[in-house]
Amino acid sequence: MASEAGSIDVVELAPDRRAACIALEVAPDQLRFVASVSDYLASCETPGSPWRPFAVLRDGAVVGFVMWAVDPADDSAWIGGLLIDLPYQQRGIGRAVVDLLVTRAAEQGRPSALSYQPANEAAKALYAKAGFVETGETDGDEVVARHPL
Repeated sequence: MASEAGSIDVVELAPDRRAACIALEVAPDQLRFVASVSDYLASCETPGSPWRPFAVLRDGAVVGFVMWAVDPADDSAWIGGLLIDLPYQQRGIGRAVVDLLVTRAAEQGRPSALSYQPANEAAKALYAKAGFVETGETDGDEVVARHPL
């Protein structure tokens, strides 16, 4: 997908991109809303975890990370752990990633879902612009939003 920042793609995390993903940094005010990529990878690697790790590429270079899972309870595709490296933020990359994953889920006949901290106004705005609607559900201390097919 092309954005003002270049060609954006989301690819399964290959071993040769792991270090680049772990090195990603976010703005200091975002640290309370996201875990480290190492923590997200640990979640993906836990036996039985449905989460799969992906690298976000801009013109072939790693600029972000995201996880994706299918919830066996309702067959929805969940987006989690999205972060874009600080130098690449505010360029439409996060939105492009969300749009790509929603499209992939829809091609599989699945609605999309995600959750975020209620105080994370940037995430709330991004996801609302992408068509996600808060459902009243919660996941721990996070608000759940869903994107219809």
